[in-house]
Amino acid sequence: MFAESAIITLRSSPPQSSGLEGAALLEIGLIVNPVAGMGGSVAFRGTDGEAILARARASGAEPLSPQRALRALERLAARAGRVLKIHAPAGAMGADIARQAGFPVAPLDAAPPALTSAADSRNTAAELVGRNVALILFAGGDGTARDILGVVGERVPVLGIPTGVKMQSAVFAVSPEAAGEVVALLAGDPGGRIAFRAAEVMDIDEAALREGRVSARLYGYARIPFERSLVQNPKAAESSEDAVIDALCREVAQEMAPAGLYILGPGTTTARVLHHLGLEGTLLGVDAVLDGAMIGRDLASRALKELVAGWPARLILGIVGGQGFIFGRGNQQIAAPIIRAIGRDNIILLASQRKILGLGENLLRADTGDPAVDAMLAGYIRVRTAPGRSTLMRVTS
Repeated sequence: MFAESAIITLRSSPPQSSGLEGAALLEIGLIVNPVAGMGGSVAFRGTDGEAILARARASGAEPLSPQRALRALERLAARAGRVLKIHAPAGAMGADIARQAGFPVAPLDAAPPALTSAADSRNTAAELVGRNVALILFAGGDGTARDILGVVGERVPVLGIPTGVKMQSAVFAVSPEAAGEVVALLAGDPGGRIAFRAAEVMDIDEAALREGRVSARLYGYARIPFERSLVQNPKAAESSEDAVIDALCREVAQEMAPAGLYILGPGTTTARVLHHLGLEGTLLGVDAVLDGAMIGRDLASRALKELVAGWPARLILGIVGGQGFIFGRGNQQIAAPIIRAIGRDNIILLASQRKILGLGENLLRADTGDPAVDAMLAGYIRVRTAPGRSTLMRVTS
C-alpha cells in the first residue's frame, strides 16, 4: 500500500503524577496512514498502489485518516492525557497530529521522508518491536493492519483506528472515539485487568473487488486489547436464508414508488431488490433508480449529492454481517451530507433474522464521520427481516 504513515507507541514507565490514581505512565504513539479511506467517497474499492491512489486524488478524494486519528487522540487526551507520553515521527507522520491533540511529542530516531511506502511503515514497526513497546495504535484500513501484522505478529498488541474503505478485520475499534477509549482504559489499568484476544486480520484483493468479485483472505491473528462494546467483530459471511430474503426483496421492489428516486447501497441483499426490478446494479457499489429505471451505477459521493439535491430520495441498505454497521464500512460514498438530505425516516434496512441474531447484541452502528449525523441516526430503527415482518434495533455511534 502506498502510504504516508505515523507511528505512536506505548510502553510502561515508572508511575508519575496523573489524573488516574495509581496509573503507570504509558509512552504512546500511532501509525497513521493518511491516504487510507480516500477511495471510499469516489467509489474506489481502496487505494492500494500508487496508480489507484493517483486516480483517487485526481477524482477529488480527500484524505480522512488525519482527521479521524485526531478524533481518537482528542478522546484519549480527555480521558487519560496526563498519563501518556507520545513518540512520533516528525510532521504529518504523527507529530503534528499528536501536538494538535495537546500531547507533548518525543521524536523517533529516523526522520521520515515526505512520502513513504508500506516498507517504511514495516521498518518503523520493526524498530518499535525492538524497543519493547506495549501497544501499536494505528489509523488505516485492512492493508495497514496487514502490513503491521507481517512485522509484529502476536508479539506486540495492536489496535486500529478505523479509517479505511475495507475494514473487515477484527483489529479495529468501532469508531475513532472508541479507539481513544480503549487506550485510555489500558492507561488506567496498571493491574492488568484489561483482556486481550486474538483478532483476525483480513484483506480483500482490490483488483478483484473493482471487478465485482470478492476474494477475501485471512492473513493471521493479531493481539488486541478487548472491550466488547468498543471493538468490532470480523465481517461475517452471508447466511443461506435465500428463500426468505428473496421474498423480502421482491416485496420491497413491488413497493417502490413508480416516480420515486431510490439509492441502493452495496451488497447481495440490495442486488436482489434490483434483480426483482429487472435491473443489474453493481454488487459492491452504490446505484440509483428513478421511475423504475437505472439512472446511475457505482456512484461516487459527488454524483449522489447532486441526485439527492434535486429529488426526494429513499435509501435501501443491508447490514454488515457480524459487525452491524449500516454506514462507514464499505459504503463511504454515502457521505454524511447525503444521509442528512435523505433523512432518517427514508432509510429502508433489510437483513435476515439469522444475520441479526449473529450480531450477538441488539445494536446497529453508524460511523459516518460526522458526529451530528451519527446522533441523528441514533435510537431505534426498523429493520425488515421477511415479507410483512420487521424488528426494531438500536443504532449507536
